[in-house]
Amino acid sequence: MDPSGFNFDLCKRNLFLETKGHKFPKATSTGTTIAGVVFKDGIVLGADTRATNGPIVAEKNCSKIHYIADNIYCCGAGTAADTDQVTGMVSSQIELHRLATGRIPRVSTAVTLLKRHLFRYQGHISAALVLGGFDFKGPHLYTIFPHGSIDYLPYVTMGSGSLAAMGIFETGWKPNMTKEEAVKLVADAIKAGIFNDLGSGSNVDINIITKDGVEIHRPYETPNERLFRSNRGYTFQQGTTVVLKEKVQSLRALVQVSEDVMQTDN
Repeated sequence: MDPSGFNFDLCKRNLFLETKGHKFPKATSTGTTIAGVVFKDGIVLGADTRATNGPIVAEKNCSKIHYIADNIYCCGAGTAADTDQVTGMVSSQIELHRLATGRIPRVSTAVTLLKRHLFRYQGHISAALVLGGFDFKGPHLYTIFPHGSIDYLPYVTMGSGSLAAMGIFETGWKPNMTKEEAVKLVADAIKAGIFNDLGSGSNVDINIITKDGVEIHRPYETPNERLFRSNRGYTFQQGTTVVLKEKVQSLRALVQVSEDVMQTDN
Protein backbone atom coordinates (compact mmCIF):
# COMPACT_ATOMS: atom_id res chain seq x y z
CA MET A 1 0.00 0.00 0.00
CA ASP A 2 1.30 3.44 -0.90
CA PRO A 3 2.01 5.66 2.10
CA SER A 4 -0.33 8.58 2.62
CA GLY A 5 0.75 12.23 2.68
CA PHE A 6 3.35 14.03 0.59
CA ASN A 7 6.01 12.18 -1.37
CA PHE A 8 9.48 13.76 -1.37
CA ASP A 9 11.27 11.03 -3.35
CA LEU A 10 11.92 13.35 -6.30
CA CYS A 11 13.37 16.26 -4.31
CA LYS A 12 16.95 14.94 -4.56
CA ARG A 13 16.45 14.28 -8.27
CA ASN A 14 15.23 17.85 -8.81
CA LEU A 15 18.22 19.26 -6.93
CA PHE A 16 20.55 17.14 -9.04
CA LEU A 17 18.94 18.33 -12.28
CA GLU A 18 19.22 21.93 -11.11
CA THR A 19 22.99 21.53 -10.54
CA LYS A 20 23.29 20.26 -14.12
CA GLY A 21 21.76 23.46 -15.50
CA HIS A 22 18.13 22.36 -15.86
CA LYS A 23 15.78 25.34 -15.41
CA PHE A 24 12.50 24.68 -13.66
CA PRO A 25 9.36 26.64 -14.54
CA LYS A 26 8.69 29.74 -12.48
CA ALA A 27 5.46 31.36 -11.42
CA THR A 28 4.11 33.78 -14.00
CA SER A 29 3.42 37.36 -12.94
CA THR A 30 -0.15 38.38 -13.72
CA GLY A 31 0.73 41.99 -14.60
CA THR A 32 -2.51 43.55 -13.35
CA THR A 33 -4.06 45.47 -10.48
CA ILE A 34 -7.68 44.61 -9.65
CA ALA A 35 -9.56 45.42 -6.46
CA GLY A 36 -12.96 45.51 -4.83
CA VAL A 37 -14.61 47.06 -1.77
CA VAL A 38 -17.91 46.55 0.04
CA PHE A 39 -19.72 49.75 1.06
CA LYS A 40 -23.01 50.14 2.87
CA ASP A 41 -25.17 50.04 -0.28
CA GLY A 42 -23.22 47.78 -2.64
CA ILE A 43 -19.90 46.87 -4.24
CA VAL A 44 -17.22 48.87 -6.05
CA LEU A 45 -14.91 47.00 -8.44
CA GLY A 46 -11.83 48.55 -10.03
CA ALA A 47 -9.11 47.57 -12.49
CA ASP A 48 -6.29 49.04 -14.52
CA THR A 49 -6.27 48.70 -18.33
CA ARG A 50 -2.73 47.60 -19.26
CA ALA A 51 -2.23 44.22 -20.94
CA THR A 52 1.36 42.99 -21.21
CA ASN A 53 3.18 40.41 -23.29
CA GLY A 54 6.33 39.89 -21.27
CA PRO A 55 8.16 43.24 -21.20
CA ILE A 56 5.94 44.66 -23.97
CA VAL A 57 2.73 46.64 -23.43
CA ALA A 58 0.37 44.81 -25.78
CA GLU A 59 -2.81 46.81 -25.05
CA LYS A 60 -3.24 50.15 -23.30
CA ASN A 61 -7.02 50.04 -22.89
CA CYS A 62 -7.83 46.43 -22.05
CA SER A 63 -11.15 45.82 -20.30
CA LYS A 64 -10.56 43.64 -17.22
CA ILE A 65 -14.00 43.89 -15.61
CA HIS A 66 -16.12 41.13 -17.16
CA TYR A 67 -19.89 40.76 -17.25
CA ILE A 68 -21.32 37.70 -15.47
CA ALA A 69 -24.93 38.79 -14.96
CA ASP A 70 -26.86 42.02 -14.61
CA ASN A 71 -26.09 42.03 -10.88
CA ILE A 72 -22.66 40.30 -10.94
CA TYR A 73 -19.34 41.41 -12.43
CA CYS A 74 -15.87 39.88 -12.25
CA CYS A 75 -12.37 41.40 -12.48
CA GLY A 76 -9.74 39.16 -14.03
CA ALA A 77 -5.96 38.96 -13.57
CA GLY A 78 -3.70 36.48 -15.32
CA THR A 79 -3.72 35.32 -18.92
CA ALA A 80 -6.17 37.50 -20.83
CA ALA A 81 -7.57 34.60 -22.86
CA ASP A 82 -8.13 32.48 -19.73
CA THR A 83 -9.94 35.21 -17.80
CA ASP A 84 -12.05 36.15 -20.83
CA GLN A 85 -13.07 32.59 -21.69
CA VAL A 86 -13.72 31.44 -18.12
CA THR A 87 -15.91 34.44 -17.25
CA GLY A 88 -17.73 34.15 -20.59
CA MET A 89 -18.44 30.46 -20.01
CA VAL A 90 -19.76 31.04 -16.50
CA SER A 91 -21.81 34.01 -17.70
CA SER A 92 -23.60 31.78 -20.22
CA GLN A 93 -24.23 29.13 -17.54
CA ILE A 94 -25.63 31.75 -15.17
CA GLU A 95 -27.96 33.02 -17.90
CA LEU A 96 -29.25 29.50 -18.57
CA HIS A 97 -29.76 29.04 -14.84
CA ARG A 98 -31.71 32.31 -14.67
CA LEU A 99 -33.95 31.27 -17.55
CA ALA A 100 -34.57 27.84 -16.02
CA THR A 101 -35.40 29.11 -12.53
CA GLY A 102 -36.89 32.51 -13.34
CA ARG A 103 -34.91 34.08 -10.51
CA ILE A 104 -32.14 36.66 -10.21
CA PRO A 105 -28.81 34.79 -10.00
CA ARG A 106 -27.12 34.56 -6.61
CA VAL A 107 -23.49 35.60 -6.28
CA SER A 108 -22.65 32.32 -4.53
CA THR A 109 -23.83 30.42 -7.60
CA ALA A 110 -21.30 32.20 -9.82
CA VAL A 111 -18.56 31.64 -7.22
CA THR A 112 -19.31 27.92 -7.08
CA LEU A 113 -19.19 27.54 -10.86
CA LEU A 114 -15.91 29.45 -11.13
CA LYS A 115 -14.06 27.76 -8.27
CA ARG A 116 -15.10 24.25 -9.36
CA HIS A 117 -13.93 24.87 -12.91
CA LEU A 118 -10.57 26.29 -11.80
CA PHE A 119 -10.02 23.51 -9.23
CA ARG A 120 -10.64 20.89 -11.92
CA TYR A 121 -7.65 22.18 -13.88
CA GLN A 122 -5.36 22.52 -10.82
CA GLY A 123 -4.08 26.01 -11.55
CA HIS A 124 -3.26 25.47 -15.23
CA ILE A 125 -5.93 28.05 -16.07
CA SER A 126 -4.24 31.35 -15.24
CA ALA A 127 -7.25 33.24 -13.91
CA ALA A 128 -7.14 35.11 -10.60
CA LEU A 129 -10.55 36.70 -10.11
CA VAL A 130 -12.31 39.29 -7.97
CA LEU A 131 -16.05 38.67 -8.08
CA GLY A 132 -18.60 41.15 -6.79
CA GLY A 133 -22.36 41.29 -6.93
CA PHE A 134 -25.62 42.18 -5.23
CA ASP A 135 -28.47 39.71 -4.62
CA PHE A 136 -31.36 39.33 -2.18
CA LYS A 137 -28.88 38.79 0.67
CA GLY A 138 -27.04 42.04 -0.05
CA PRO A 139 -23.57 42.83 -1.44
CA HIS A 140 -20.96 40.07 -1.75
CA LEU A 141 -17.26 40.24 -2.60
CA TYR A 142 -15.00 37.24 -3.30
CA THR A 143 -11.51 36.47 -4.52
CA ILE A 144 -11.06 33.26 -6.50
CA PHE A 145 -7.52 31.96 -6.90
CA PRO A 146 -6.31 30.01 -9.96
CA HIS A 147 -6.29 26.73 -8.00
CA GLY A 148 -9.92 27.15 -6.93
CA SER A 149 -9.66 28.48 -3.38
CA ILE A 150 -11.77 31.50 -2.41
CA ASP A 151 -11.83 34.34 0.13
CA TYR A 152 -14.91 36.24 1.31
CA LEU A 153 -13.75 39.64 2.56
CA PRO A 154 -14.90 43.29 2.78
CA TYR A 155 -11.99 44.49 0.59
CA VAL A 156 -9.75 42.48 -1.73
CA THR A 157 -6.95 42.92 -4.26
CA MET A 158 -5.38 40.63 -6.85
CA GLY A 159 -2.62 40.82 -9.46
CA SER A 160 1.00 41.92 -9.48
CA GLY A 161 0.05 45.36 -8.15
CA SER A 162 -2.08 43.92 -5.34
CA LEU A 163 0.40 44.72 -2.55
CA ALA A 164 0.44 48.42 -3.42
CA ALA A 165 -3.36 48.45 -3.66
CA MET A 166 -3.74 46.56 -0.38
CA GLY A 167 -1.62 49.18 1.37
CA ILE A 168 -4.19 51.81 0.36
CA PHE A 169 -7.07 49.60 1.54
CA GLU A 170 -5.45 48.83 4.89
CA THR A 171 -5.00 52.55 5.48
CA GLY A 172 -8.29 53.94 4.22
CA TRP A 173 -10.99 51.26 4.55
CA LYS A 174 -13.67 51.58 7.20
CA PRO A 175 -17.05 49.90 7.74
CA ASN A 176 -20.23 51.38 6.24
CA MET A 177 -18.49 53.67 3.77
CA THR A 178 -20.53 55.86 1.47
CA LYS A 179 -20.55 55.31 -2.27
CA GLU A 180 -18.29 58.32 -2.89
CA GLU A 181 -15.77 57.18 -0.26
CA ALA A 182 -15.66 53.66 -1.66
CA VAL A 183 -15.16 54.83 -5.25
CA LYS A 184 -12.32 57.16 -4.24
CA LEU A 185 -10.66 54.41 -2.17
CA VAL A 186 -10.78 51.89 -5.04
CA ALA A 187 -9.53 54.46 -7.54
CA ASP A 188 -6.62 55.36 -5.23
CA ALA A 189 -5.80 51.66 -4.80
CA ILE A 190 -5.72 51.05 -8.54
CA LYS A 191 -3.57 54.14 -9.06
CA ALA A 192 -1.15 52.83 -6.43
CA GLY A 193 -0.79 49.69 -8.51
CA ILE A 194 -0.41 51.69 -11.72
CA PHE A 195 2.40 53.87 -10.35
CA ASN A 196 4.24 51.17 -8.38
CA ASP A 197 3.90 48.07 -10.60
CA LEU A 198 5.37 47.86 -14.10
CA GLY A 199 2.75 45.30 -15.14
CA SER A 200 -0.10 47.72 -14.39
CA GLY A 201 -0.81 50.99 -16.12
CA SER A 202 -2.95 53.27 -18.28
CA ASN A 203 -6.48 54.02 -17.01
CA VAL A 204 -8.71 53.26 -14.02
CA ASP A 205 -12.00 51.44 -14.71
CA ILE A 206 -14.72 51.44 -12.03
CA ASN A 207 -17.97 49.46 -11.71
CA ILE A 208 -20.50 50.26 -8.97
CA ILE A 209 -23.03 47.51 -8.21
CA THR A 210 -26.09 48.25 -6.05
CA LYS A 211 -29.64 46.94 -5.74
CA ASP A 212 -30.69 49.56 -8.31
CA GLY A 213 -28.29 48.34 -11.00
CA VAL A 214 -24.75 48.83 -12.24
CA GLU A 215 -22.84 52.02 -13.02
CA ILE A 216 -19.95 51.46 -15.44
CA HIS A 217 -17.23 54.11 -15.60
CA ARG A 218 -14.77 53.27 -18.39
CA PRO A 219 -12.55 55.07 -17.93
CA TYR A 220 -13.16 56.58 -14.53
CA GLU A 221 -9.76 58.24 -14.47
CA THR A 222 -6.75 58.55 -16.81
CA PRO A 223 -3.75 59.21 -14.56
CA ASN A 224 -1.18 58.33 -17.25
CA GLU A 225 -2.07 60.71 -20.06
CA ARG A 226 0.80 61.50 -22.41
CA LEU A 227 1.01 65.26 -22.10
CA PHE A 228 4.14 65.53 -24.25
CA ARG A 229 2.53 64.24 -27.43
CA SER A 230 2.87 66.69 -30.34
CA ASN A 231 -0.17 67.31 -32.55
CA ARG A 232 2.12 68.29 -35.45
CA GLY A 233 4.09 65.06 -35.32
CA TYR A 234 7.78 64.64 -34.66
CA THR A 235 10.64 65.87 -36.82
CA PHE A 236 14.22 64.72 -36.35
CA GLN A 237 17.29 66.43 -37.77
CA GLN A 238 19.39 64.59 -40.29
CA GLY A 239 22.11 62.69 -38.50
CA THR A 240 20.10 62.00 -35.35
CA THR A 241 20.37 58.27 -36.02
CA VAL A 242 23.94 57.14 -36.62
CA VAL A 243 24.47 55.12 -39.82
CA LEU A 244 26.78 52.25 -38.92
CA LYS A 245 27.13 50.78 -42.42
CA GLU A 246 26.19 51.89 -45.93
CA LYS A 247 26.08 49.75 -49.06
CA VAL A 248 24.88 50.80 -52.52
CA GLN A 249 24.10 48.11 -55.06
CA SER A 250 22.74 48.44 -58.56
CA LEU A 251 19.47 46.62 -59.09
CA ARG A 252 20.04 46.42 -62.87
CA ALA A 253 22.60 43.67 -62.42
CA LEU A 254 20.11 41.63 -60.38
CA VAL A 255 17.24 41.85 -62.91
CA GLN A 256 16.93 39.10 -65.50
CA VAL A 257 14.76 39.75 -68.53
CA SER A 258 13.29 36.79 -70.42
CA GLU A 259 11.14 36.82 -73.53
CA ASP A 260 8.53 34.17 -74.30
CA VAL A 261 6.73 33.87 -77.64
CA MET A 262 3.09 32.86 -77.32
CA GLN A 263 1.31 31.48 -80.38
CA THR A 264 -2.37 32.22 -80.87
CA ASP A 265 -4.94 30.87 -83.29
CA ASN A 266 -6.30 33.47 -85.68
